[in-house]
Amino acid sequence: MSQAEQYRAQAQAAEAAAAEAVLANVRERNLRSAQAWHEMAEKAARTDRLRAERG
Repeated sequence: MSQAEQYRAQAQAAEAAAAEAVLANVRERNLRSAQAWHEMAEKAARTDRLRAERG
């Protein structure tokens, strides 16, 4: 599993936790966390693509 895939899995877990949260602040915290994981996944995927292009 690549680093980007691991980050996406963390994002999905945070989104699931947000969906189950009763308290608004907990839901918002999990959604912010999911967004951060998604951003890290995109950066990792971009890095992987650049490495592949450079050979």
